[in-house]
Amino acid sequence: MPPGFWNVIKAEIAMWRVGILPGCAVIGLVILARYMGLMQSVEWLAFDNFLRLRPEESIDERIVIVGIDEEDIRRHNYYQSDSVISNHDLATLLLKLQTYKPRVIGLDIYQNPPVNANHDKLATIVQKSPNIIAIEKVLPEPIPPPPKIHPQQVGFADQMTDIDGKLRRILLGTPTPQGYKFSLSIRLSAAYLARNRIVLENGRRDRAAMRFGKTELPRFLPDSGGYIHTDAGGVQVLLNFRSGHARFRTVSSSDIKRGKVNPTWLRDRIIIIGITAPSRKDFFTTTAIPSTQISKGRIYGVEIQAHATSQIISAVLNERPLLNTWNDQWEYFWIFAWGVCGIAIARLTKSPLNNLIIVVLASVSLGLICYFSLIFGWWIPFIPAILVLIVNGMELTALYQYDQALRSGIKIRQAIIESTFETIHNGPLQSLAKVLQLLRGQNESNQEIIPVIAEELEKLNYELRGIYEYLQQESLDQDTSLYLGNDLVLNLQEPLHDLLYQVYTYTLERDFPGFKNIRIKIRTFEPIDERFLTIEQKRGICRFLEEALCNVGKHATGATRLQVTCMISEGYYTLSVIDNGLGCTASKTGRGTQQFINLAKQLQGKFERSPLCPHGTICQLSWPMNR
Repeated sequence: MPPGFWNVIKAEIAMWRVGILPGCAVIGLVILARYMGLMQSVEWLAFDNFLRLRPEESIDERIVIVGIDEEDIRRHNYYQSDSVISNHDLATLLLKLQTYKPRVIGLDIYQNPPVNANHDKLATIVQKSPNIIAIEKVLPEPIPPPPKIHPQQVGFADQMTDIDGKLRRILLGTPTPQGYKFSLSIRLSAAYLARNRIVLENGRRDRAAMRFGKTELPRFLPDSGGYIHTDAGGVQVLLNFRSGHARFRTVSSSDIKRGKVNPTWLRDRIIIIGITAPSRKDFFTTTAIPSTQISKGRIYGVEIQAHATSQIISAVLNERPLLNTWNDQWEYFWIFAWGVCGIAIARLTKSPLNNLIIVVLASVSLGLICYFSLIFGWWIPFIPAILVLIVNGMELTALYQYDQALRSGIKIRQAIIESTFETIHNGPLQSLAKVLQLLRGQNESNQEIIPVIAEELEKLNYELRGIYEYLQQESLDQDTSLYLGNDLVLNLQEPLHDLLYQVYTYTLERDFPGFKNIRIKIRTFEPIDERFLTIEQKRGICRFLEEALCNVGKHATGATRLQVTCMISEGYYTLSVIDNGLGCTASKTGRGTQQFINLAKQLQGKFERSPLCPHGTICQLSWPMNR
C-alpha cells in the first residue's frame, strides 16, 4: 500500500462528512414529505405527462366504439326526458349490430325501469343474446341492471377518481351486499378471451389479484407508485391508457342503422355502445392522453371502458405492459440513492458551471430512466428523486466550496507560518545559535567575547527587521520571492539551477566556523525541468540547500572539502551536500529535518542525512524527473 494512503482516505472522508449530514437531512425531509402525501399531486402530474409523451400506438381494431352523439339524439329523439333513453331505438341498434356477428357487445348505458312494451323488447333481446353485457352501478348509490338477465351478462361501470378529479385507476371487482361484482371491462375481456380458452382466475403471486392465463393483473395497493395511503378497496389496477390520438375506431349509431360501416370493422370484435354527446356530460378528466373533446383533458366514459378492456386483452394476447410499481422499500432506497448522487456531484465538481451542467445531465438522465421505465410498465418515483438530486447537487456545492475556501485559507496560513519559520530558522536563529555557542565556550575572556556577541546580536536585530520588511513585500509580490537576508531577495520564477547557485554563493559567505577551513569546493547545478514543480516546492528546495550548507558551517568541524551537486541520476534529480568534517549526531529529529521530510513527500521523492566513513556527512534530497 503506498505511503500516506490512509492519510488520503482520512482526508477524503473528512471532506465527504461536510455534505453527508446536511445531504441526509434533505433526503430525510423529502422522504417524510412524500410519506405524508405532500408530493402526491405533483407526482401524479409527472406520471400523466410521461404517459402522454409516450410514442403513439396503433388503433386497437379489436374494439369498436358505437357512439350516441348529439346528431343521433336530435334525429332519433333518444331522450324522452332528461334521464330516459328510448329503449325501442336501442333494441333496434342491438339487432342491427348482431347481424355483423360481433364477439361481444358492451352496453355502457344505464337503462330505464320498465314502463312500456319497448323495455320488454330490449330485455328479451339481451336475455336471448349471451354476448351482450349490460351495466349497473354499485357505488355509492346502486342503479340496477335490466331485469331478468343472467348475472354473467352484467358488469358495473363505476370508476375511481383521485382527489384532483382525474382518472388513473380502474375498479375491476368489489364485494357488495348482493355478492361479488365484476366491472364491465372484466366481463368484456373474459367474454372475448373465452374464444381463446383463457378464463378469469385468481392470481398466483397475489391471491387477491385477477389473472387471465399467465397474465396476472398487478393489484393496486394503498401506496402504489405515487399514491400515499389511498383507498384500495376491491380489486383495482392502474390504467395504462392507449397512447396516441386515434386509439379506437368510433362510429355513430346512425351509421350502423344505415349500414354505412365496413362489416369487417365489427365482425368478431368487441363493440361498446355509449354516449358521445357533450350535453350528457358522461366523461372523465385525465391528462394522461390527448383529449378528443372540445373540453381539455376530458374523455367519454365509453372510451374509458374501451381503454380498460384494451389494456387487459392486449396484455394477455400481445404482452403489452401493464403498470407495475415497486414496493415501498425499493422506492425509498431509489430516492435515497439519488440524494447520495447529488451529494457526490456537489463534492466532486470544482466550479459552479460544471456543477450546473452535471446536475442538469443527471436530472435529464433521471427523467429518461423514469420515462422509459414507464414505457416498459414500471412507475418509478420521479419528483422526490429529482428533488433530492437538485437540492443536494446544487445547494451543497456552496457548502463544499465554503469548506474548501476555509481549508485553503488554513493551508495558506500554514504555508506562511512554515515559510516564516524557514526564513527565521536559516537567518536569525543561526546567528542566535552562534551567540549561544560563544556563551557556552569559556576559552576566551569576557573582554574578547562581549564584542563578538554584541556584533552577532546587532546582526540578529538587523535580520529580524529585514524579515519584517520582506514579509510585507512578499504579500505584494504574490508569494514568488525568497528572502535570504542582507536585503537579498530571490525571484522564484527564475530557473531553479540559477536560484540554487545564488543560495550556494550567499550561504558560503556567511560567518560560520565550519566554512573557514574548506579548501576544496565542488559545485555542479544542472538545468532542471520545472514543469512539475510549484513555486512553493522551488522555495522548499532552495531552503533545503540553505539549511544543509548552514549545518556544514555550524557542525562540520575541521571540514576541508565541500561538494554540492544537483544532477540527474536514474530518472531522479538529486541535490546533495557532502562534507568531510566531523559533523554531529542529534538524538532527535529537528524542526528543519522534519520540514525536509515533508518536502520529500510533496515531491514524491526521498530525503536522506547520514554520516560517511571514516568521517563526513551526506545530506541529499531527490525527486523523480516526471512526477
